[in-house]
Amino acid sequence: MPFSSAAHPHPPARHGVKVPHLGDFHVPPRVVAITALALPIGAAAALVAVALLKLIALVTNLCFYGRFAFSTTAPHGTPHRWLLVVMPIVGGLVIGLMARYGSEKIRGHGMPEAIESILIGGSRVQPRVAALKPLSAAISIGTGGPFGAEGPIIMTGGAVGSIISQHLRVTTDERKALLVAGSAAGMAATFNAPLAAILLAVELLLFEWRPRSYLPVAVAAATATLVRGPLLGTAPLFGGSHVPAHLSPSAYGLCVVAGLAAGLLALGSTWLVYFSEDLFAKLPFHWMWWPAIGGAIIGVGGLFEPRALGVGYDVIDQLLTGRATTGLIIGILVVKTLIWGLSLGSGTSGGVLAPMFMIGGALGAAEGLVFPGVSPGFWALVSLAGVLGGVMRSPLTGIVFCLELTHEMNALIPMVITASAAYLLSVIVLKRSVLTEKLARRGMHLTREYSVDPLEVHLVRQLETPLRLTLEAGRTVGEAARTLHGAYEAGDPDGLLAQRLYPVLDGDTLAGVVTRHQLVHGADDDGTLLADVARPAVTAFEDETLRTLANRMAEHDITRILIVGRGEHPRLEGLVSLRQLLHARRVDLHEEQHRQRHLTLRPRRGRSLVVASGAGSEPRPADEEPTPLPARHAG
Repeated sequence: MPFSSAAHPHPPARHGVKVPHLGDFHVPPRVVAITALALPIGAAAALVAVALLKLIALVTNLCFYGRFAFSTTAPHGTPHRWLLVVMPIVGGLVIGLMARYGSEKIRGHGMPEAIESILIGGSRVQPRVAALKPLSAAISIGTGGPFGAEGPIIMTGGAVGSIISQHLRVTTDERKALLVAGSAAGMAATFNAPLAAILLAVELLLFEWRPRSYLPVAVAAATATLVRGPLLGTAPLFGGSHVPAHLSPSAYGLCVVAGLAAGLLALGSTWLVYFSEDLFAKLPFHWMWWPAIGGAIIGVGGLFEPRALGVGYDVIDQLLTGRATTGLIIGILVVKTLIWGLSLGSGTSGGVLAPMFMIGGALGAAEGLVFPGVSPGFWALVSLAGVLGGVMRSPLTGIVFCLELTHEMNALIPMVITASAAYLLSVIVLKRSVLTEKLARRGMHLTREYSVDPLEVHLVRQLETPLRLTLEAGRTVGEAARTLHGAYEAGDPDGLLAQRLYPVLDGDTLAGVVTRHQLVHGADDDGTLLADVARPAVTAFEDETLRTLANRMAEHDITRILIVGRGEHPRLEGLVSLRQLLHARRVDLHEEQHRQRHLTLRPRRGRSLVVASGAGSEPRPADEEPTPLPARHAG
């Protein structure tokens, strides 16, 4: 490969040059194949979700009514009230045994386990977890546990995607996309909410926004929803609140109040779950017995408010349609919150979404007792969105979830206001959500903030420095070392020592590179040619992104890389070091932290207020002037 020497001055950045090989997204051809795999995964996850819902109904019928039936029912209708106390304890004992002798991973509400599998488990889920998790959830909920099926379904659907992908030759990132596709499919099939399932995947599980992960997730969620239709129906899960198209300004203002109240409830319920977990951790006996103690707490709560037991979709429907009595509202708000938070800390199996539906709906229904009337169930609906935004810290998911559950499009703006207010309070006051605190307690750090990598928006040519010295392959190591020594004695006016990496040219061919360290330690070696000690050169093109450059440095374990031009006869253009890469990070940090006023209003003598450009920043000493920053564009 011919090269020409780069003793020329560094050319100015050519910001107007088009870069045809770069695009908005990186879409490798394998995306099509991975997306195609999402079709059977979505269908399988939907069938698993339907089976789990039927299994919960079967356990409920067996435990509280003594009949073998798959019809949907609730524990509170049992003719034997003592079963409300006994059955949760029995269910807890069974789950404790399953967790100890089957798999400890069935403990908890499913989402932290799915996230942990993605973050540190290579998106690999054991087959026995895929079998035991839905079974344990069915026992927990079917025996009266105040939980939802969505967490276990997310874990089980993810297990379906993971197990299928483990039988294929795929990368870890591709396996992650298929795991999350299964999770989203299970959630979409459970609630008939494909868009909310996709958003939950993006906000909580994928940790990225790329075609390679979005497309499989979207295909799986859509497939699962289509499979669900003939089996469970296509109607919204809950009745609507018949929200009018136009609300008064006071109603919008009260949505902020409702959001702050929902945020406080989210803070309180999150604290309760982990307060309970800490209490259970102090018990002097094995954790296998903890779910039974949690079952006893559930049973006591069931004596006060039987309708707080189980998934409670019928109760949620009453809250959202304005048919709940004051006694039911207060009972659910107090009892459901307590038994859910305290029992979930015991390590039993069950989800968080359905309880949040009920608790959030009860909070809004309670507010509806004092707030001006808008429509039956209106305040329950917007507070439900607020609690989801505060507890899960996924406001978009919460808003879309409520829309898909009720099809109440007129409530969109009120829900945006309420969910955003709850989200604001939650993220300011609480560092972790109920979904991520468990991971933090296991020594992991999870960030929920997504932003564009600053290395992705700068090109190599915006940072490269010119090459001051190239070496001929026929020279000896000693001769090259003396060249550097002479530069050192002269004070290095040409920056030869600062270059540190030197290209070795054999005529017009790049033979390799040598480092300053190699030359310094070979100062007396006049018998070895540079061609014999030169290492293979790693190069990059000047129109590649800095992120590509950083990845290449990491791949080859180097801190400096040569830059070459494209074309039939490429030439050495310059050099980029690891330290220079950090300059792009400093640009991003500067834009985030540096405050400066560019426009201001100031009175002038004899005139009214005018806009003055570039004023308002106080003068700074010369040594505090910021380093010139490259333009934030890529071409």
